[in-house]
Amino acid sequence: MKPAIETGAGDAEGSADRALGTVLIVDDNPENLGFLFEYLEECGFKVLVALDGEEALSYATHALPDMILLDVMMPGIDGFDTCARLKTMPEARDTPVIFMSALSDPQDKLRAFELGGVDYVTKPINKEEVLARINAHVSLRRLQTELEERNLLLEGKRRELEERNEELDAFSHMVAHDLRNALVRVVGFADLLLERVEDYYGSAGWDGQTRDDLQSIQDSALQMQEVIDSLLLLAGISRRRVSIDPLDMGTLVGRVVGQLKERIHERQATVRVVESWPAVRGYRPWVERVWHNYIENGIKYGGTPPELDVGAGEIVDGMVRFWVRDNGPGIPEEAREAVFRPFTRLHEDRAEGHGLGLSIVQRIVKALGGEVGAERLEGGGTEFYFTLPATSDDD
Repeated sequence: MKPAIETGAGDAEGSADRALGTVLIVDDNPENLGFLFEYLEECGFKVLVALDGEEALSYATHALPDMILLDVMMPGIDGFDTCARLKTMPEARDTPVIFMSALSDPQDKLRAFELGGVDYVTKPINKEEVLARINAHVSLRRLQTELEERNLLLEGKRRELEERNEELDAFSHMVAHDLRNALVRVVGFADLLLERVEDYYGSAGWDGQTRDDLQSIQDSALQMQEVIDSLLLLAGISRRRVSIDPLDMGTLVGRVVGQLKERIHERQATVRVVESWPAVRGYRPWVERVWHNYIENGIKYGGTPPELDVGAGEIVDGMVRFWVRDNGPGIPEEAREAVFRPFTRLHEDRAEGHGLGLSIVQRIVKALGGEVGAERLEGGGTEFYFTLPATSDDD
C-alpha cells in the first residue's frame, strides 16, 4: 500500500487550518503507523506517513511538516542516514526530529543527538509521552521561528535606521559647512567694520554703542559656531570608530588646564590636580574633551571664587573613576541625571553656555565603555565623575 498524506476527519482544508501542527511519521511497521496516526489525529494534528527514508525526504521538502517522528531501523536508508540527509536540505534542516527505536544503547542515543535529533523515545511507544514531547518541540520550534522572523524584521529596521542616520549625518555636515562659511563671513565683516570705523574716527571719536553692537555681532556668531560644532560632535560620537589606546592622563589634564588658563584667571579660580594617575585606555581627543567640559563647568558654576580638585580613584572591577570636585552650591538629587541631557542648564542666572557640554561628556564616556554621574559633597559642592577601563597586561 502506498502511503498518502492524511488530513484527518472532516473537510481536508478546514482540518488543516484547525490543526495543531503537521507531524510526519516515518516507520516501516504498519502497526506503529496506525497506532500513532489515529492517536495524533484525535489530538488535533495533521498527520503524514512514510514507510521509508526516501519517501520521508520527499515529504519533508514538499509538505514542510512541523515535526518528524523517525524510526531508526528501516529498509534502505535507516533513520540515522535519513536524519543526516535532512540536515543538509535547506527546506528541512530546521525541522525537529524525534527518533523512535527499540535500541536503548547509549551510543545509539548519542549518535541520534549528534546527527541533529532533538529527542529520542524507545519502543514500545507510550503515546502520552510522545504527545508531550511533540507538543514541547513544536512549540519551541514555532517560538524559534517567530524569534527569527522578528530578528529579521529588526535587522531590516536597523539597516533602514543606519541608512537614514547616514543621510542625516551627510545633510547635517553639509548644513554645518554652509553655516560655518556664513558665520566666518559675519565674524570677518564685523572685524573689518571695527577696524575701518576706528581707523576713520579714531579710538575715541565714534559712538561707543556702535562699537558694542559690532562686538555683539561678532560674539554671537562665534557662539553659534560653537553650538554647531557641539551638535555635530554629539550626533557623531555613537557612529564613529576610534582607536582605543593607553592614555597619559597627567599630560592630558595638564594640557586642558593650560587651554583654560585665561578662564581660570578671569574667575580667579584655583585648580588643584593630583600628581599620580592610574593607567587607563581611551581615545585621547575625546577624553581631552571630557576633561575640558568638566573643568570648564566647574569654573563656570563653582563658588566665589571657584575651587576645583581634579583627580582619580583606585582601580575597581577593571574601571578607574576620575573626578572634578567644585565648591559650588551643589546639584539637587532629582537633577543629577537631568544635567547630562542636551540643552539642560540648572543655573539660568549664571548660564554661559548652550547646555550641551555635559551631554557630550556622557555620550563620549558611554562610547568608551564607562559611566558618568554627579554626587553632592558632604561639605558642599559637587563631584562630577566618569569611569574608563584600566589598562591590562596586554596593552
